[in-house]
Amino acid sequence: MTATVESVSRDDRHRFSKATVPGIRLIAGFGVEGDAHAGTTTQHRYLVRTDPTRPNLTQVHFLAAELFDELQGAGFEVSAGELGENVTTRGLDLFSLPRGARLRLGADAVVEITGMRNPCSKINGLQKGLMKRLITTDASGQVIRKAGIMGVVIVGGTVSPGDGIVVDVPSGEQVALGVV
Repeated sequence: MTATVESVSRDDRHRFSKATVPGIRLIAGFGVEGDAHAGTTTQHRYLVRTDPTRPNLTQVHFLAAELFDELQGAGFEVSAGELGENVTTRGLDLFSLPRGARLRLGADAVVEITGMRNPCSKINGLQKGLMKRLITTDASGQVIRKAGIMGVVIVGGTVSPGDGIVVDVPSGEQVALGVV
């Protein structure tokens, strides 16, 4: 299966969900134009309170559409943008990517993956019990996070639904994604 962009979203205010739009513009070193989380330093409210000078490693939030399919099977109705992601993908195992992998989106944009999103309790405000589906443990007690991955814009460009996604994996030792 070819990896594609299924949906794109942004919001100029710090709300939990983001509106889906026909396209987004990524700006190198900054993030999604017109999105409240864009910036060279962190824009997430909690992180700003703890260290406002921290580099923004969460400029672009990716979530797999396959998660919506899984959630629907468990009785939840969640659609693109509702979990705050900027880019909803299909056909790409986001969590198998190593730190530093680069996603080429559409004709020009390149985003370098920095880590996993740590789901917050506001998810239950969207639908009760949803948080338990997005952060679980496996049989060995390992924490499994399903709330997407984050990245920084290396090369700007426009991204729209239907655009292809090409993965470039860094050479050398592969480092698993941690939480950013």
